[in-house]
Amino acid sequence: MSHWRDLEIARKIREILADVHYTNPQHHFGRPFLTAYQLALEFARRHPDDVAIIGQPIGGEGVGQQSSLAQYLARQLSTEIQGAGSSDIEGGFLSNQHLALIEFVEGDQHVVSSLTNTQYDLSMFRLRK
Repeated sequence: MSHWRDLEIARKIREILADVHYTNPQHHFGRPFLTAYQLALEFARRHPDDVAIIGQPIGGEGVGQQSSLAQYLARQLSTEIQGAGSSDIEGGFLSNQHLALIEFVEGDQHVVSSLTNTQYDLSMFRLRK
């Protein structure tokens, strides 16, 4: 069973990315990016039943395991972007340079990135148009 395909996760991620609010849509930078953590938090908010099926925690510091929903989404999106060649989703990285702490909040849930102060940068994604 492929959760990515069976749960139509790519479509749901595209909906999340399409709904990202930005104050100046005419700006030449284009749409804002969301980190994999932000995507995981919003995905969990919108699709809690899917998250239960996937069976991974959001992720972040102190989770106590190597795999997470944020990692799963980032890996699948990266594979999709690489395989499609002309995907409508664009990926990038937020450098860890001079970054000591980054915390994400959704309701009463606080997620501290486990990637800051490591050799790994934070993956981020947006719709191209």
